Amino acid sequence: MNDLAFYFKEGWQHIISFNALDHQLFIVALVAIYILKDWKKVLVLVTAFTIGHSLTLALSIYDVIRANEKWVEFLIPITIIITAIFNFFTKNFNKESLQLNYFFALFFGFIHGLGFANSIRFMLARNQQIGAGLLGFNLGLEAGQIVCVALILLSAYLVINIAGLKRTWWIYTLSTVTILWAVKFAAERIP
Repeated sequence: MNDLAFYFKEGWQHIISFNALDHQLFIVALVAIYILKDWKKVLVLVTAFTIGHSLTLALSIYDVIRANEKWVEFLIPITIIITAIFNFFTKNFNKESLQLNYFFALFFGFIHGLGFANSIRFMLARNQQIGAGLLGFNLGLEAGQIVCVALILLSAYLVINIAGLKRTWWIYTLSTVTILWAVKFAAERIP
């Protein structure tokens, strides 16, 4: 049980800490086009990200995949930029027009998972409790993402429904800020 709690905290910190801004920005870019009533869709979306992230971690722990860390750190902000740019082209917020977001969440989750793969591989390899550790980490990751998503959706509700800002302006503002931060990160991380 201690392993589960330890790795839950690691997963939580992986999303919630101030050092996790790139993951938080990805979540903002991914969720910017949704509103509070879409919360179920968003939960599926962040779970798709966790699945992609988890598969990469599991494959890394068993030494099936490895990637150059410098390229991964560069690709993470590129995933944010691509996701945020997609938001500018989403005009119709129905199920069909949002399908690509599920692909972004899953596929880009693989890339984000590579960013933490080396660290967790060494932690879990030392411990030899890979199953409990990976489960705890993923539960912490998912919990942290749910908190981020809740804050974004509640902010959207306040800005759109209470303050009266148009939904497109909310999306464009979040997406623009996200792109600017991600471009800064990408420029700093060019391999």
